[in-house]
Amino acid sequence: MVVTTDQVRAELMAWAPQGVEPGKPVWVGLQIAHQPEWHTYWKNSGDSGLPTVLEWQLPAGITAGDIAWPTPVKIPIGTLANYGYENTVLLPVPLTVAKGFDGTQLDIKLKAAWLVCKKECIPQEGDFTLSIPVKSSTALQGNLFQAAFDAAPKPLAAGASQIEVTGKTIKVALSGLPASLTGKPLAFFPETGSVIEPAAQWTQNWQGNVWTAQIPLSGQRTESPTVMPVVVALDKMSYRIEAPVKGAWPQVAAVAQVPSALEAALKANATSGAAPLQASAAPMTFWFALLGALIGGMILNLMPCVFPVLAIKVVSFVNVKDQRTRVAAGLSYTAGVTLSFLALGALLLALRAAGEQLGWGFQLQSPAVVAGLAILFTLLGLNLAGLFEFGNFFPSRVTSLQAKNPTVDSFLSGVLATAIASPCTAPFMGASLGYAVGLPAVQALAVFAAIGLGMALPYLAASAIPAVANLLPRPGAWMVTFKQLMAFPMFATVVWLVWVLGQQSGIDGAGALLGVLVLMALSIWALTLKGRARSVIATFSIAACALFIWAIGQNITKIEVNSAVSSTLANGWQAWEPGKVEQLTSSGQSVFVDFTAAWCVTCQYNKKTTLSNADVLADVAAKKVVLLRADWTRRDPAVTAALTQLGRSGVPVYVIYKPGRAPVVLSEILSVDDVRAELAKL
Repeated sequence: MVVTTDQVRAELMAWAPQGVEPGKPVWVGLQIAHQPEWHTYWKNSGDSGLPTVLEWQLPAGITAGDIAWPTPVKIPIGTLANYGYENTVLLPVPLTVAKGFDGTQLDIKLKAAWLVCKKECIPQEGDFTLSIPVKSSTALQGNLFQAAFDAAPKPLAAGASQIEVTGKTIKVALSGLPASLTGKPLAFFPETGSVIEPAAQWTQNWQGNVWTAQIPLSGQRTESPTVMPVVVALDKMSYRIEAPVKGAWPQVAAVAQVPSALEAALKANATSGAAPLQASAAPMTFWFALLGALIGGMILNLMPCVFPVLAIKVVSFVNVKDQRTRVAAGLSYTAGVTLSFLALGALLLALRAAGEQLGWGFQLQSPAVVAGLAILFTLLGLNLAGLFEFGNFFPSRVTSLQAKNPTVDSFLSGVLATAIASPCTAPFMGASLGYAVGLPAVQALAVFAAIGLGMALPYLAASAIPAVANLLPRPGAWMVTFKQLMAFPMFATVVWLVWVLGQQSGIDGAGALLGVLVLMALSIWALTLKGRARSVIATFSIAACALFIWAIGQNITKIEVNSAVSSTLANGWQAWEPGKVEQLTSSGQSVFVDFTAAWCVTCQYNKKTTLSNADVLADVAAKKVVLLRADWTRRDPAVTAALTQLGRSGVPVYVIYKPGRAPVVLSEILSVDDVRAELAKL
């Protein structure tokens, strides 16, 4: 079986030249073919990254050994260095067949998880199956396995080899190396992680036939081994020696126990997402996620663009005296909201499973979707303002059908409310959503359903509980005024959507959308006229609208790409880029990252209030904190990957990084006091 993403092609292979019998060699392995500039990691990943993890499911009587790791290469990334693989690599694993194994074929299942990086890093995983015939030879990939064996370091006895700890360096002395290496510079790879600085300058030389090196210790060292397995390499020759360690190790770093903030985030992500064989999440955690989703869904009803929909639906059954009709409408609205959230959640999970780097609110990263919503809300606003009635534009048969089936109208209202509200969910339930996308599908969908149920609860309560319904005002002329008043929040939402589109498609895209909205409104108004004026003006306006869309409508959906993007933004903010946090923290700088999007209302509120507060900015300056802004308005796989590493699936997300410490994720609803309190700890 093969798993293919935009970055790698992964395939499970087998080599059993003498069949499957006790005492006979049986090898399996995961081959990873990388796209140019992408890489995965060795058993010691270096400054950052994570090694590939293989979890096997094997029949009784079959056991898997450790990966026979091929010799890696050193991969510099800015001021850091990693150990890993580029191009194509095969990770072989030996299988041991116990006596008495009985079967016609060997069925193997593998759950593999790997981290693939360029400048950005993307956690990926795959499920693989393979059947190996027991009585016949499986040798088709024999040359690939042989190449992997040749690429693995050859073991050498330690002999007189040793590693001596002296202050902040280690002195390596390796003996017994082949004479063909004498006098030549060697690459050095310690299997023990977090001991040396992979990117630091170091020296090496030969003293006769003994290779020596002096290498700086890591400031974030977490290991103090008595024996260090190390690999030295020259071209295609590599050797492994388990060297004893002399001397006393300095005290290990007392704080974060990670070489960088990035690694802390990646390890946290791997802990939560790279345990694919775990059947389900801890029950209490899952129930808390459900509760958070339910409460967050209820809060959504207070969003400016959602409230008019809810208010109008509540008012719509003020005149309904029949309790059964009210309950049916409430259940239908609830079904519309809940099923829509389930559909969005299922689509998100399916796309992520297919390798797409998406998060919650992904629909508003499409200019076409934003423009479509702006058109829809303009129509709704014009309808609420009294310019037209939808029934006048549909055949009487359709209108009578709607009148006979009011539950359908309630259901569609639920769908509409979900479309409006979904991007606003992250501020209230960022942790729940981030947790949900890493759950098994059934549990993840339960969280999304809880959001929908929470959002529908007020309307359901008003329809099902007479005491709540009795609190509503009596029917009267006020209902017409209220309906017209609700048009203005709809128009305000259109303004916001046009601004969002401007962030994606530029001023030309926003201008083109405004032109379409004006001509559309003109066409609708013309259709409300009588007599000859209707036919003349309506024909002209509809033709003008169609011509306008044909001429410059493409400006709406195009993604504007600036030819020269400045790295410096207003008020001291800089543009976030993959690897920039690591570069800054490695030089001793603290960093504040704002993960934001133009379509995120809470993001904009926090930006204009807390993040613009004079006291907050003064604390930032005093602590010399670098401000980075990661813009997720348009689809950006690098930003999605960074959010995933932090256990989040939407924006806003606010993170403080300090050298030598794990990242601190702040609340989505920022307060001045909370931000200042965290800054004071730097």
